[in-house]
Amino acid sequence: MIRRSPRTATRDRILDAALEVFARKGYHRAIVDDIVRTSGTSKGAVYHHFPNKEAVFLALVDDFAARLARSAAAAIAEQHGALAKVECALTAALATFAANERLARLILLEAVSLGPTYQAKRAEVADRFAALIQGYLDEAVADGSIAPLDTRVATLAWLGALNEIVVQWLHGGVRDLTETIPALTRVLLRSIGARGG
Repeated sequence: MIRRSPRTATRDRILDAALEVFARKGYHRAIVDDIVRTSGTSKGAVYHHFPNKEAVFLALVDDFAARLARSAAAAIAEQHGALAKVECALTAALATFAANERLARLILLEAVSLGPTYQAKRAEVADRFAALIQGYLDEAVADGSIAPLDTRVATLAWLGALNEIVVQWLHGGVRDLTETIPALTRVLLRSIGARGG
């Protein structure tokens, strides 16, 4: 078992409480006092770790991005070939969203009105994942697995599809997010002319 420092444990407790509060009240109606009360910490402890409510929210986004990156890296490590890796990265992304529904709801639905700081953070996270996908698509072009194409455009289209599937799931239009994985990956692989897609 990995032991966390008291500082890290307090920070994690604050973030867990913030997620609960934001999920229950929404970002705009939540106040730092709600997070303090739910976390069982003090106002000083919250402000020691985070200067304001927005910083708490952005830390939740960063933590989610780190989970997504770890999940994708673990899935990719087991694979050989660029297309297998990109398929695993997409699968890992959907599985990570499915395992973190409250956070997905906050990031994709609630937070869209949070302004330029949040939009910049969201773009940063999306760009990191896009670079991963595009890199493997570039490898697939280079090794002849797919015909030459604009991998940046393909990547953006794929991320748009991934986002829409998750948003539909959050709105109840898709019952089980993980059940969409085979159909979505098949459609996406076929969209780039992948053999066997």
